[in-house]
Amino acid sequence: MPKGSILVIDDEVEIREGLQALLSSEGYAVTEAETGEAGLARLGDQPFDLLLLDVSLPDRNGIELLREIHRRDPQLSIILITAYGSIDMARAAFKNGAQDYITKPWSNDELLSQVALAIEGSRLREENVQLKRALKERYNFPNIVGKSEKMLAVLDLVAQVGPSRSTILIAGESGTGKEVIAKAIHAASPRAEKPFIAVNTGSIPVDLLESQLFGHVRGAFTSAVASKKGLFEVADQGTIFFDEISTISPETQAKLLRVIQEREFMRLGGTDTIKVDVRIIAASNEDLMSLVHAGRFREDLYHRLNVINIALPPLRDRREDIPLLVERFLEHFSKDNGKPMRYFSLPAMRVLMDYDWPGNVRELENVVERAIVLSNGDSMDADLLPEAVRSREIVRGVHLHLAEFLPPMPGEAGSRSNTRSLFEIMEEVERRIIIDMLEHSNWNQTEAAERFQIPLSTLNQKIKRLGIETRRRNPAIRGAAAGAEYPDAASYIAPK
Repeated sequence: MPKGSILVIDDEVEIREGLQALLSSEGYAVTEAETGEAGLARLGDQPFDLLLLDVSLPDRNGIELLREIHRRDPQLSIILITAYGSIDMARAAFKNGAQDYITKPWSNDELLSQVALAIEGSRLREENVQLKRALKERYNFPNIVGKSEKMLAVLDLVAQVGPSRSTILIAGESGTGKEVIAKAIHAASPRAEKPFIAVNTGSIPVDLLESQLFGHVRGAFTSAVASKKGLFEVADQGTIFFDEISTISPETQAKLLRVIQEREFMRLGGTDTIKVDVRIIAASNEDLMSLVHAGRFREDLYHRLNVINIALPPLRDRREDIPLLVERFLEHFSKDNGKPMRYFSLPAMRVLMDYDWPGNVRELENVVERAIVLSNGDSMDADLLPEAVRSREIVRGVHLHLAEFLPPMPGEAGSRSNTRSLFEIMEEVERRIIIDMLEHSNWNQTEAAERFQIPLSTLNQKIKRLGIETRRRNPAIRGAAAGAEYPDAASYIAPK
């Protein structure tokens, strides 16, 4: 069983033969085409997981052909091959639908890495389609996506408790989607056709919250010129969702406890008891039991709310759900902004997958929306992501480099010794950061300087001062045909 099917469109026979030998040896099924039109015919004959497309063809402009192929099959992963690597070429490739690009000459390890990522991306998109269909059939929660074990466990619990009358406490960090889960519970209950009322208790002043919840009679306070229903009355027969439940005052906590126990309350300033049938779902990004121990939350109310507990995992603990969420947000915000469907390039997706997302799903949603608003083409590269997201990989690298040089703390096991001066440590860390960025930029110094936001001349000076070898890629030779002259010719791919 091949690892994936690849179509190579390139007019040079040495390139095609070299790629055929390299990729076939790695377990891929490779089909060749020497012209753009021949390539289009091959694409019409069978599906492929990946297209390797030369930018310079005798019969078609590579960028125009890329645009046409992407329009025909937006799900196909495409890597553009060019002998003239530049930021402008990269932007043109991403704008017209490529997931990545590679410049001649290249190292085989680099090429194989990009091929593996591209095929993984292609299969992931197909898996997402199948998964969304399966989730809809199993749960019928159209606004929730996820394939991680932790999220599937949450969805199973939501489906199980939805039909009940029990109060539910949803715990999770800010931005994990607690209100989305609350709505899914409501939708899975017999109350689905009745009101769902969300109350963010943290955003309502304490003196107004009780009036909002329980209503008031005329004259209850100075501005009460008429009687008004509260949210409990509005939500009768339905569900009321308390977000940030930890922020309500002790007085309101006591009244909320009475509603849960007796299913009745009185309006502010009133004397009549009002009966309601409301299901209560509460959420908190704080540990309520810790607040109970600190005397800031009633223990009896905690136990009344915590009949069923649903713990939402942070996004960093379910990274496999990130592509699903990204695709959902891409569909929504592309349509919302009146733009064709957008996609992230593979380098951009690698950044999204590597970031820790302290703001969880809400932060991811904002990042995707920002990228779509700023984008000009169908495919979006990492330069459209916020600096805080893009710099994560470099920051993580700095921490790793420092760890190699710092002496062990007292009592810490390890063989590290502080044999270098502070200047030497800083110089080595700077050297490795620059090498990391050059690797990330495919050794394009102009692009690396732009990412560092420094002049190219400054970067060149640092490269010379730090003794960084910039010719790190395999030398180019004229393909597999040169095998007799160069014994290791099979490890090289020839440029044009």
